Amino acid sequence: MSLNDPAPRALRLELAIEAGLTLPEVGALAVFHPKAGESLSPLPAPRLVVITPHATDHAAFRAQGLTCSTAPEGRFAASMVCLPRSRAEARDLIAQAAAVTDGPLVIDGQKTDGVDAMLKDLRGRVPVSEPIAKGHGKIFWFPSPGGVLADWRAAAGRCEGDGRVWHTLPGLFSADGIDPASALLAQALPEGLKGVVADLGAGWGYLSTRLLERAPGVTALHLVESDARALDCARANVTDPRAVFHWADATRPLPRLPLDAVIMNPPFHQGREARPALGAAFIAAAAAMLKTSGQLFLVANRHLPYESALLGAFRKVTELPGSPGFKIVHAEGPIRASAGAPRATHKGGRR
Repeated sequence: MSLNDPAPRALRLELAIEAGLTLPEVGALAVFHPKAGESLSPLPAPRLVVITPHATDHAAFRAQGLTCSTAPEGRFAASMVCLPRSRAEARDLIAQAAAVTDGPLVIDGQKTDGVDAMLKDLRGRVPVSEPIAKGHGKIFWFPSPGGVLADWRAAAGRCEGDGRVWHTLPGLFSADGIDPASALLAQALPEGLKGVVADLGAGWGYLSTRLLERAPGVTALHLVESDARALDCARANVTDPRAVFHWADATRPLPRLPLDAVIMNPPFHQGREARPALGAAFIAAAAAMLKTSGQLFLVANRHLPYESALLGAFRKVTELPGSPGFKIVHAEGPIRASAGAPRATHKGGRR
């Protein structure tokens, strides 16, 4: 049974109900931060509210006909928290759920998500049930603790760098400081960049801020980010009126948005699993949105195999001076599927 199997969470929940977890017969049931593809079948769909800030997960559960929200609204008869990797984020999520739940609060997570440590933490605070282990994870529950866990709520995050303070939140990428790869790309972006630009996977807005400061010829900068929390931070950090914010999956091209340039530091992990295909999907989305004269500026860990995706999507690919750990790529001329375009060329840069 793999960690990405949709069954473990549903199976653990079924076992918990058999072992004595009693869900109220009326009232809404909240599930905090489940992942697309996971089964929530043990819970009654008409009463379910999926709470997730992630655009891809939100869309997947909505497509199943479930009610979805980016943050809790109102009160719930019972709630289940699907543990994220970040301990600070997990504590904040549990505290959020506790504050809006009148009945049992269920905690479910994989061992790799720190479920054992969270169980230990909670045993010192609330009357926790015996955990049920299955599928490399555990599930347990406890009565609504009211405000007992209020001190677990995460304060608005801040980090310092480049002479200013940035708004961040626990669990976001590079929440504790400026990502060195993004800083490297920001320094490499040409001051003469003009027109309409997009920052795919914009995060909390560092790269967008630096581009807008550096390139007065940019007329609009579209920040595309799938995490609503990160996008809220970006709105606080990027105050330039040329910025336009999109809560969307950056691997899917935005319609009717012909771009002159794209900048990005694409993610390559999903959970703990490395997924270079995710970065390749970002590259394909950039090529689809760019004008035929458009250009892409990308930074990535040097070991990531993006060359084939780049050469398949652009006529000219050049590696710019980077660093021992990171490569910066400039790609020009997106290839249209029906164009029968000439073979792409690649130029290696100084390493």
